[in-house]
Amino acid sequence: MSIAASSAEQQAGSASVTPATRAALRRQRISETLAAWALAGPALLLLVTLFFLPVFAVFAIALTDWQFGASSLSFVGFDNFREVFADEGFRASLINTILYAVIVVPGTIMLGLVIALLIESGKSCRAFYRAIHFLPFMATLTAMAIAWEALLHPTIGLVNQTLASLGLPTANWLRDANTVLPVLAMIGIWQNLGYAMVLFLAGLKSIPQDLYDAADIDGADLWLDRLRTVTLPMLGPVTMFVFIVVALRAFETFDTVQVLTQGGPGHASEMLLFTLYRESFEYLRTGYGASVAVVFLAIVVTLTLIQARVMDKRVHYQ
Repeated sequence: MSIAASSAEQQAGSASVTPATRAALRRQRISETLAAWALAGPALLLLVTLFFLPVFAVFAIALTDWQFGASSLSFVGFDNFREVFADEGFRASLINTILYAVIVVPGTIMLGLVIALLIESGKSCRAFYRAIHFLPFMATLTAMAIAWEALLHPTIGLVNQTLASLGLPTANWLRDANTVLPVLAMIGIWQNLGYAMVLFLAGLKSIPQDLYDAADIDGADLWLDRLRTVTLPMLGPVTMFVFIVVALRAFETFDTVQVLTQGGPGHASEMLLFTLYRESFEYLRTGYGASVAVVFLAIVVTLTLIQARVMDKRVHYQ
């Protein structure tokens, strides 16, 4: 059938539709549209109310000199943003946050994967080991930070006492600029480890056994070859998800800094969210704090998009 004949048949079919049929189809489309908006409306309303409106409000405040509790404000344009990028304290907190994420993210992914592989290869007590490793993620981080503070105490802490008993040097872990950030990163890995482990366990259970059988036939019978050719490629989507989530949690670190170090010594452990909190609620520089929040949001969104774009090209989807 030629294209001209097909077009003629379509025109004839459309011409045969009566006005009553057109009206019925129009009413059906309107009804479906209203039903779709009715179903999506509550979620859309929550999204606008809890995300877009607060973001707009924060950006608007960032353009003013408003202080928390003040009855008046003045429009200052982008002066707050210029002050943010010229502030050495902000640059220090940004560098600390990036270094913290660089330690926490790969450490969490690698240890979470190793523990998941060990648990999956075990024959007994799997549920017990899963619960033990997942407990830190479920516990209140503030309470756990207090426990870590006791463990890392320079004189009576278990860590220094153990090191001293072994003849090893001790340190004031949370008051030394050279050790405070690695210690906070270690606590961050410990806190996120169970979350990564659970996701990797779910990913391991979803890998078909046929792929391992095929790998054995092809000569990849060693565990390292099976890990490289089957396990890691099939865990690509899970790894990407864990990478993004843990990176976001690393950039949002606040509790441990607030409880353990308050950003000290100096600015050695100050993170972006702690800087935002201190400027907004301790120094009451709400406009400046709002500009820090806008910059923080822009950094997080940009890094998330870059991570998703780069890792998505290397991920194998079933």
